[in-house]
Amino acid sequence: MFLWTTRLGPEHEALLTDIRATGFDGVEVPVFEGSPADFARLGVLLDSIGLERTAVSALGDPAMDLISPDRSIQRAGIDRMRWVLDCSAELGADRVSGPLHSVLGQFSGQGPTEDELSRAADSQRQIGEHAASVGVSVGLEALNRFECYLLNTMAALAHFVHRVDHPNIKAMYDTFHANIEEADPIAALTRHKDDVVHIHISENDRGVPGRGNIPWAETFAAIRDIGYDDWLTIEAFGRGLPDLAAATKVWRDFAESPQAVYRDGFAHIVSHLQKVGLR
Repeated sequence: MFLWTTRLGPEHEALLTDIRATGFDGVEVPVFEGSPADFARLGVLLDSIGLERTAVSALGDPAMDLISPDRSIQRAGIDRMRWVLDCSAELGADRVSGPLHSVLGQFSGQGPTEDELSRAADSQRQIGEHAASVGVSVGLEALNRFECYLLNTMAALAHFVHRVDHPNIKAMYDTFHANIEEADPIAALTRHKDDVVHIHISENDRGVPGRGNIPWAETFAAIRDIGYDDWLTIEAFGRGLPDLAAATKVWRDFAESPQAVYRDGFAHIVSHLQKVGLR
């Protein structure tokens, strides 16, 4: 949905209807603004169209930094995550994914310190308690080094998730970030299969899945081999939303149209699922 909006609403009904007609089971809904009641109403709309849903969010405000040594700032970040979880629950999503461990695009000039990781784990345990109370899981995402510094690889992410040790705090795998940071992107998925609760299907240029250099045949074979039978969500970005384009460093179009991303992307996923015997 990041190709169109960070706030999904009734004005997107025609788009959502076409996404359903294309064959998708659901959509990943951005949770950045609005109220839990707004997301409850959106859930009703999605039900009427026949679309299931997951949620996605990010932390962009340094005043809500989960790893800050300032306890008031850390608490503000935890409160923000509680709001994200409440909205996700009202939407009818059972998970929210994203780089929900630290502020997107904020850097210290060095790698993560032990104190930062300790504060991050403490924050996630508190978030996990609220997540459990509303029936939503958090899929933390490792981002490439140009977007964050706390967690860049699946190994680092899995180690952190084990450190948090809460059933509602898990990991997600993103093919775009793995393509940048992992020496072996496939092994990064298979080695940490027990921690992964969500997968983003994203091309190396953030455009149409299947038109770039992600090792798709090997990726889908790994998905089969680890027994993963859950969401495969296309994540793509464009220039339609200036603030988001700036945050994701999108300066050019990666497809001839947003429709090409989800229509050709769907065909790409189905084709590979068929090849590995999953459809």
